This record gives sequence, C-alpha cells and structure tokens, in this order.
Amino acid sequence: MFRTIGDRPPEWESRLPAELLRLPEELARVDALLDDPAFFAPFAPYFHPVLGRPSTPIECYLRLMFLKFRYRLGFESLCAEVSDSISWRRFCRIPLDAKVPHPTTLVKLTARCGSAAVAGLNEALLARAAGGRLLRASRLRADTTVVPANVSYPTDSGLLARAVRRIAAVGRRVRAAGGATRTRVRDRSRAAGRRAHAIAVRLSSRAARDDKQAAVLRMTAELAGLAECTACEARRLLANARRALRRADAKAAAGLADAAAGRRRGRLRRAVSDLALLLEATVQVAAQTRQRLAGTMPPGAARRVSLHDPDARPIAKGRLGRPVEFGYKAQVTDNDDGIVVDYALQRGNPADGPQLAPAIGRVIARTGRTPRTVTADRSYGVQAVEDGLHALGVRHVVIPRKGRPGKARQAAERRPAFRRAVKWRTGCEGRISTLKRQYGWDRTRLDGTEGARTWAGYGVLTHNLVKVSTLAS
Repeated sequence: MFRTIGDRPPEWESRLPAELLRLPEELARVDALLDDPAFFAPFAPYFHPVLGRPSTPIECYLRLMFLKFRYRLGFESLCAEVSDSISWRRFCRIPLDAKVPHPTTLVKLTARCGSAAVAGLNEALLARAAGGRLLRASRLRADTTVVPANVSYPTDSGLLARAVRRIAAVGRRVRAAGGATRTRVRDRSRAAGRRAHAIAVRLSSRAARDDKQAAVLRMTAELAGLAECTACEARRLLANARRALRRADAKAAAGLADAAAGRRRGRLRRAVSDLALLLEATVQVAAQTRQRLAGTMPPGAARRVSLHDPDARPIAKGRLGRPVEFGYKAQVTDNDDGIVVDYALQRGNPADGPQLAPAIGRVIARTGRTPRTVTADRSYGVQAVEDGLHALGVRHVVIPRKGRPGKARQAAERRPAFRRAVKWRTGCEGRISTLKRQYGWDRTRLDGTEGARTWAGYGVLTHNLVKVSTLAS
C-alpha cells in the first residue's frame, strides 16, 4: 500500500527544548523543498494505492536517501546515524519513539523503483526550480566522465579464479537448500588459486620477457580449462536443482509435505538464480580468455570485466594515472549556477558528439527557453554537432574543432568571446569533480546499467537539492 506521509510525532515531542527541535540550516532548506507533493508522484506506479502492507512513507525515504548521498553513508551506517540523532530523525519525519526503517528495506525500495523514479524526482525538482525562476539556461556547458563500477582491476586470470571459487560456494548453497544433493561438483578453488598466485609470481620475476610471457599464457590456459570443467559440472547441478525446485513447487501447490519447503525453497530458488547468472559470466570470461590466447584481442564493447556486473565495460579516457577505467560513461550538463540541468549514463563508450543535441533538447523542453550559448570540449568538435545545435535555435556554439582547422576556423576560435566561453566551460570539470568527491559518482554501488543510473540519479538529485534550496533561500 502506497504511503506518502508517515505517522505524526507524539505531542510530548513538541515540548522538548527548542535547541533540540531546530534543524541545521541546510537540512531546514531541503526539508521545505521536499514538502512539495510533486516528489511523491514518481513512486506511485510501483505501489498499489490500497492493497498490501503499508510501504515506508515516501517523505521519510526521500530524506533518508538525501542524507545517504549528502554524507556518503552506507545503508547500515545511515540507519544507525539517523537512529542516534534527534535532528536527523526530525528531518526524516521519524518520531523519537518509532523505529528507523531497516537497511534492507531501503535497498529493496531503491531496487524496486529503479532509475525511472529517480529521473522523475529530478524532473520534478527542475520543474519547481524553473517555476520559481531559479533555473537559468542562457549558457550551458557539457562534458563526459566515467562512473566506475564496483569492481577491482580485472584480469582474465583473476576473473577465472574467482569464478571457480564462487561456483563451488554457490553449489554448496544449492545442495544445502535441498536441490541436487547427490550431484557432485568438484571444488577446484585451491588449484585455481595456485595458478593465479603463480602468474603473479612469474610476472614479478626477473626472467626474460619472452619466458615470462610464455609461462603466463600457459598458466592462463590451465585456468581457463579449470573454469570450463567446473562450469560443465555445475550445469548438471543446475539442471538437477531446477528439477528439484519444480517438484517442490508442484508439491507445495498440491499441499503435500516436502523437504524443500517454505523458506528453504526460497533459498533454493535464489541459489539457482545466482548459479545460472554465474555460469553465464564464467562461460563468457573463459571464451574471451581463449580468444586472447589465440592472438585476437576481444573488443572492448563486449568484454566482460566483472562476474557480478554484466554491463561494466573498459573505457579509455586518457586520464593520467588511469588510462583505462571500468564502468559507465556519463554526460553532465550544467548552467551558470552549477545546477545539473541534464545528465545521461550509458553502457560502454559511445561517442560524445551525438549526445549533446538530445541533452540540449531536453533542457529546452524543461525550461521552455532556448539557451543562447552552448559550449563543450574538443571531443564534441565536429560540424554535425554544431548543425544540430543551430537547428535547435542555439545562437552561439563554442566548441573547438577536432584535428587541424582551417585559417577561418582558427581566426574564429581566437576571438576573445570564444576564448572566454572556452575558459568558462572548464567549470564543468569542476562540477564533475564535485559529484565524484561529494555525491557518490566516484563509484556506483549498484550493479548493471539500471543500478548505475539509479545511483548517479540520486547523486544528481542530492546535489541539485543543495543548490536549488540555497538559491531559493
């Protein structure tokens, strides 16, 4: 059941000293901004208006998520901090004698509503800012960045060794839950670990380069063989576990007793689902390893870099110290006041240029005004991008051209107005740095493209709430 507003605090709470009831200045501004009922509408499609258990009040959930991204807290530490703080409790509309929502409740709500609800929240906030004449759109600047996935630096040998260990662990979960108890899957974790360690030792040795490379390739091939053998055995375990799950479901529907019943059947279903996804990832990693051993480098757009995040991809942005990052590509568009007026996150490493005109079109639709100036860096510098922006009505497009421009273009790029706009554009890099340092864009903690969009959207929402509430005060 959909609940927007929670229980009101008891009367005795209003008799506490004023120092305890007063919110910090920033939280008071954001609290007033979030009182708008327009922020409840994006969550309505995900709940029944009458049936079901009462949901966590949306006004409470929104404020909890603001605190999480504003102060860089995990779900567990967030609930602990809110439980111990009177001012944070009052900000989140949680009475002093009530329980704070459990961390897993917040995780499930975030996954259930997904990126569509977050996008709706950002749209509602920008619409309110535009209605209050707080959203300037005369000058816009855009830039792209990488939102790293929650993965360590991936290597084929490391992924294969982890896959072997995880298949063994998930297989034990399946058998413990009553599925395929007589199907044997050999645990090759120690053999895989020895070979992964031997690869690291060989790479740090002082042997000749060709000898080291030959030894590493040989041991990587052995790791791929171990992973393929383990996956082959796990397929039989998965088939038998699915058969056992179907029998358990049939007996439960008929009202008969079964060894895998109730919660145990739920554990078996989750273990079977995890094993199926893990086998798919293992087969893909083993295939790309075999391809690389054969002398062909797998394309970056299809290369698997994580067992748990299927959509993370290697992205080369040319940063010093991090020439290649692993995650998702995001574009940020902001204005003179530093408000992020548009953001987009995509899988892989698409070209920057084609993303700019659609972003400016979305900004025009939100604000009802066409920007006078749009600027971006040289990665957008092609004629087609300028033509697309001029077609939208933008008068001044300030984007340095790629390659070696002609004399007329060089003269245009040396004009003082052009140079001033290019210098102003560098502020977008500072905006991205702020999002990474303070609002969670340094690493998404949710897997998949959908999870990364949800995570990035909450970071932008928190950032804009601080900005808009400051401008409105």
